[in-house]
Amino acid sequence: MSEAQSQPIRAAVWMIGAIVSFTSMAVAGRAVAFELDTFEIMLFRSLIGVVIVTSVAFATGTLHQISRRSLGVHLVRNISHFTGQNLWFFAITVAPLAQVFALEFTLPIWAMILAVFVLNEKLTASRVAAAVLGFVGILVVTQPWAGGFGPGIIPAALAAVGFAGSAVFTRLLTRTESITCILFWLTSMQATLGVLCAGYDGDIALPSATTLPWIVLISCAGLVAHFCLTKALTLAPAAVVVPIDFARLPVIALIGVWLYDEPLALSVVLGAAIIFAANYMNILIEMRKTQK
Repeated sequence: MSEAQSQPIRAAVWMIGAIVSFTSMAVAGRAVAFELDTFEIMLFRSLIGVVIVTSVAFATGTLHQISRRSLGVHLVRNISHFTGQNLWFFAITVAPLAQVFALEFTLPIWAMILAVFVLNEKLTASRVAAAVLGFVGILVVTQPWAGGFGPGIIPAALAAVGFAGSAVFTRLLTRTESITCILFWLTSMQATLGVLCAGYDGDIALPSATTLPWIVLISCAGLVAHFCLTKALTLAPAAVVVPIDFARLPVIALIGVWLYDEPLALSVVLGAAIIFAANYMNILIEMRKTQK
């Protein structure tokens, strides 16, 4: 995308939608955690998602785009996402929100590493440097040497790995499949995984009248967030979009202080800034290579 084609103002507006959606999803996740476990949250979120995706596909005439030719890749992609999303929902209930979001920003670094094995992409010197710098940021956020390894740290870090795997296999699917097809199998497969995991003990709790609106919000916010992010990337380069996405951290940090009296540790801000710098450095280098 050339500078003339870039529309940063419109991209920023879409990114505001993504930030609001991601933030509301975290708040809603905490609101239902007292009644539903993470598997049940994913089950009901996915069931609502199936209804939304199929309704939109029917209304837009894209139902015919749903195919079964890449079911194996869809399955791997959705197991990865399902695992990451469950770990994320657990992490936001036991760790400060700012810490969870800071570790989530390692997603591009893990995706960069996984792409070497899945997409046969090269691991260049700049990518190695970004990965090393990102790992330093993780250490600053978690501070294992100072007893900062709380119960939500490992799940939050592993959630980023799960999301990265989902992103890499999504990139693989976009070579042959439409967004409608990807979203249909995302919601339907994860609904199936939700039934299996939530019902392994024969007891699936149903959402009450109090939690049902929060579940609907989680389902809608998840779809809207990724749609807004994708739309922003079609309007402006990643070098413009990524810094806006980083605004999620101060927003969720303020939400944590305001709603949950969570302390805002300087180490989290500093570590997140290092992780962001690693991602942004790699984006700029890759863009320069593309332009050349």
